[in-house]
Amino acid sequence: MTNENKRPRLVLTLGDPAGIGPEVILKALADPEVTQNCDLTVVGNKNLITITYENISKNIDNDLILANPADLSIIDLPAGEIVTGVGNAASGAASFAYMEYAISQTLAGEFDGIVTGPIAKSAWKAAGYNYPGQTELLAARAGFNISKDRFGMLFVAQSPFTGWTLRTLLATTHIPLCQVPNTLTPELLTKKLDLLVECLENDFGLKNWRIVISGLNPHSGEMGQLGTEEIDWLIPWLESQRQKHHAKNSLNQLEGPIPPDTMWVKPGLAWYGNGEVKNPADAYLALYHDQGLIPVKLMAFDRAVNTTIGLPYVRTSPDHGTAFDIAGKGIADATSMKAAIQLAVELVKHQVKRKHLDHKISP
Repeated sequence: MTNENKRPRLVLTLGDPAGIGPEVILKALADPEVTQNCDLTVVGNKNLITITYENISKNIDNDLILANPADLSIIDLPAGEIVTGVGNAASGAASFAYMEYAISQTLAGEFDGIVTGPIAKSAWKAAGYNYPGQTELLAARAGFNISKDRFGMLFVAQSPFTGWTLRTLLATTHIPLCQVPNTLTPELLTKKLDLLVECLENDFGLKNWRIVISGLNPHSGEMGQLGTEEIDWLIPWLESQRQKHHAKNSLNQLEGPIPPDTMWVKPGLAWYGNGEVKNPADAYLALYHDQGLIPVKLMAFDRAVNTTIGLPYVRTSPDHGTAFDIAGKGIADATSMKAAIQLAVELVKHQVKRKHLDHKISP
């Protein structure tokens, strides 16, 4: 998409077809507020999508509104023997194939962004695909060196209570907890922080920002009594970053390292609106997976969006799993899928606007 007035072209992967992906996509695409601002193409198995539609429409006594598969643009890819609610090698192979197609076509310029349905990592592994998650596959197919290049998992959610936007970037993602201290380095955090700053400025239009960075240890090490990483390198690194970013814009602020157990108090108040919060941060940098995602999912489990920043295109995803236990029952919540589509539209439009401005001011 090169024209600011054109509708973003998004491809939606079905995710694991044995999970709730087909259901939440049908629910999300039934909402005109979701579909009116973009052109959407679903990549999956049309027969499975139709079966999901018919089963929920006929067998579940409720007032659910679902998009009719006959009215959708669907890239029909084959799937093996899929059993609803059971993730296995067949469902893993299918969800991997959907991702491969979406990535290749987006890199070829057919789409402006990808919205990915939830997958089961165990099903991918059963199918012979040893990727830690969709983020790493996206990076690999974009030609990135997973251990060296700048990409990251940013979680975004807007509070239904206050309208405040929570943004949380993970410094490390799908690795065992015991590997976190050795994986974290000043070089890695510099890449993640620079990426987050670029995202805030370019994708969200925030020229003056405030970012809070977590400590690693309880009480941020308590002056070396509970761990020395903060004293050894995290605090010196953060001071150097303050100087670097302050020199570019004196209004930009970096705070930290904030003790991990108290860093989320202000975001919680800003989210729920049950206390006056002055100047909540524009983004939070968590140092490992659960440090960031436990509070995010506590506040915004049904509406947070995972977006991979640093890729050559937009990618978003609902922040929930395959939920095999409720697949096909008509009770899956599509709020996060709707939010993922709407955020993808917003991000694509920001990127197009930025490129248009860059073109106008270039000599």
